[in-house]
Amino acid sequence: MSDLRIADFDFDLPEQLIAQEPPAERGQSRMLLMDRATGELHDSEFSEFPSQLRTGDLLVLNDSRVIPARLYAKRTLRREKEKPTGRIEVMLTEPASENRWHALVRPGRKVAIGERLVFPAEDGKIVLEAEVLERGEFGDRLLEFAPVEDFFGVLDRIGHVPLPPYIHRDDAAADRNRYQTVFSRDPGSVAAPTAGLHFTPRMLERITARGVEIARVTLHVGLGTFAPLRVEFVDQVRLHRERYSIAAETADAVNRAQRERRRIVAVGTTVVRTLESAAQRAGSAPLSAHSGETEIFISPGFDFRVVDALLTNFHLPQSSLLMLVSAFAGREHVLEAYRHAVESRYRFFSYGDCMFLS
Repeated sequence: MSDLRIADFDFDLPEQLIAQEPPAERGQSRMLLMDRATGELHDSEFSEFPSQLRTGDLLVLNDSRVIPARLYAKRTLRREKEKPTGRIEVMLTEPASENRWHALVRPGRKVAIGERLVFPAEDGKIVLEAEVLERGEFGDRLLEFAPVEDFFGVLDRIGHVPLPPYIHRDDAAADRNRYQTVFSRDPGSVAAPTAGLHFTPRMLERITARGVEIARVTLHVGLGTFAPLRVEFVDQVRLHRERYSIAAETADAVNRAQRERRRIVAVGTTVVRTLESAAQRAGSAPLSAHSGETEIFISPGFDFRVVDALLTNFHLPQSSLLMLVSAFAGREHVLEAYRHAVESRYRFFSYGDCMFLS
């Protein structure tokens, strides 16, 4: 058993460095460069990212699209003639099966098994209904929605952007665009794969012009990415499941790059988790097209089999994502980089700046 504790991945972060808004223009972010072998650091800008790539690199993006997963419901009372009452916040976290979703509800103590929740549009018309099937800890519920013709279309009408809990404001119209990557296409995430938020169509063109190949995977990010780790030791961590898929062309691109000894550059920890999960599933065989779920937890001592370089944002103290980055570049190197980022006033978390580890 490892003697690493969750507390070994702590750092001091002034609250004013937590980005509450995206930069004025997409891509106008700072970028900290790190040589993961030596820990050497250089301050840069994301506009210089293409110069950090090599001809022949394979850049892998997560094309999952964030859904407007924060909804507001009313409880229906048990007597049919009584009107819906109260307001319940419902945060969809992941689908369970057709028409069924896991969700977090607040205030949770009011919502019992068997209750029916109704979801009105702005004009007051009820457009979604759900029954509470199961009750879990920390506000977790299993909901079964009455079938509708276009569920995600209804979410687009009545849902709100599920901004992370450390952004202390309500979602704004701009978040519909800015809390979404420009290459997103497959709806299912309830949190953005934030390293991808820096990219613009022009940046992708510049990268391709350097002779870099681009591939996509899909991993739908769940709220588990923000869940506190309620254990003491790293070996005790268990993560929530997240759904992912790898298309045949992506599997072929990864296999080809590895055969030809070209770098595989992951844009974000979600891409790392997807590729390394696929490698574990494949064993000694090449990667193949497939869909599945992953609970992979990457911490120091992990044997990376696919990813050679990583672009990522700055993560929460004592988080599983900080542990993943520490596994990739060394805990002391990463914590020193975070100390430098704090001293240099980098912006942290989802709407913040990024670092490139190579």
